[in-house]
Amino acid sequence: MDVTHAIPATAGARAAVPAGQRGSVRDRFVAFSRNPVATLRANLEQLPFDYPPSLMISADAALAVVGVAATIQRHEYFPTVLPLVAMMLAFATVPLFCFFGIAPTPVMLAVTGLGSTAVFLAQPVSVDFAPFVLVVVVGEVAAIAPKRWSALFAVVGALELAAFDAAGDLLWSVDGERLHGLPMYTVGIALGWLVGVMLQYQRKFLYQEREGQAIRAAQAAGEERRRIAREVHDVIAHSLSITLLHLTAARHALQTDRDVDDAVDALIDAERLGRQAMADIRRTIGLLDAGPTRSAPEPGIGDIEDLVGDFVRAGLDVRRTEEGDLEAVSAAVGLALYRIGQESLANVVKHAPGGSARVRLTVDSTSVRLVVDNSVPSGAPRDAGGGMGLSGMRQRAELLGGRIVAGPEGGGWSVRAEFPLTASRGWLSCPLSDRDTTNDAAAVAAPGENG
Repeated sequence: MDVTHAIPATAGARAAVPAGQRGSVRDRFVAFSRNPVATLRANLEQLPFDYPPSLMISADAALAVVGVAATIQRHEYFPTVLPLVAMMLAFATVPLFCFFGIAPTPVMLAVTGLGSTAVFLAQPVSVDFAPFVLVVVVGEVAAIAPKRWSALFAVVGALELAAFDAAGDLLWSVDGERLHGLPMYTVGIALGWLVGVMLQYQRKFLYQEREGQAIRAAQAAGEERRRIAREVHDVIAHSLSITLLHLTAARHALQTDRDVDDAVDALIDAERLGRQAMADIRRTIGLLDAGPTRSAPEPGIGDIEDLVGDFVRAGLDVRRTEEGDLEAVSAAVGLALYRIGQESLANVVKHAPGGSARVRLTVDSTSVRLVVDNSVPSGAPRDAGGGMGLSGMRQRAELLGGRIVAGPEGGGWSVRAEFPLTASRGWLSCPLSDRDTTNDAAAVAAPGENG
């Protein structure tokens, strides 16, 4: 009998179809009599256990080889049908499941194995293969039942063979000399039990690996959601900040100067940025789609100039300086610097309206630094609530081995980000607690400036 038919459904195993859903035994017989092929296919598609089909074939093949060999050994007893009865008994659980959907239990396998062996040994032969039926069945039971019950069955099987050996029906002879075959058969039963137990452990480890994979998949999905949340936050904060500046300029042009042309220009810029923001959001949300997407390239360090230009056109007083070779900066670091600059300038608009900003980008032989300083006009509102800005910038920096500090400086606010150009720099692996955290403490004290 296939061991896959007899494994109790445990965590991770394919669950058997409940008997109530299959119908009564009479209903199954009726269904088989009406369409045996369809019934057979349906039952085979509902294998309730988690051993692979190759193991099923191996177990059935081993039992078939042993049974056929034991039957052929008893050719001198023909025309008696006891060997055929023993073969049918050994495989009784196979048609019960295949045709009628009755999944065998360890007890069913144990009874049929003990009965088949007893019928075979009722007609003893020399160098008998019949006891190996018990070896195979003990392995099947050990693969599906708790160890204490499978061990008990193995002991019962050995006792059965001992009883036939005491009666003189368990024969083994070499060159005409009769020997006791019980020790060899008992060792075979023990080995069969050990193989079944090893299969049990293998299945247990398989379930543990599945659970581990599920946990890792959930963690990866959570990290991806957080990454997309950071991207969406950066895109929306930047776009809305500049759009609001343009709308404010349009309102001021209409209310104060009555200048329709300036208002129209401001509204056109706001519309352009709104469309760009929608495209960025669609591209970012498209990362959630399992199918392939055709997305624009991520912004990099070379796009910081356009980023600053957008804020300048929106009315923010921003000065930008660059030093060094921007081509030496990798795409990942360039994206992080772009997002940090984007978030910092958006915070200027949000928390320091009317202030000015200065963006300095410096690339040398070891690192790249981005500094965004801004003034804070007196009376400028401060958002007391927390935000994702500072934490998002820190996460971007730490993922790439960089560092970032943000906090009040010289009556204004300063954000300083630094990334190594090579992975071998000493401060790359230096924990944040070992660096200068003066401005970090200030940043925590005023979270509204970075949210």
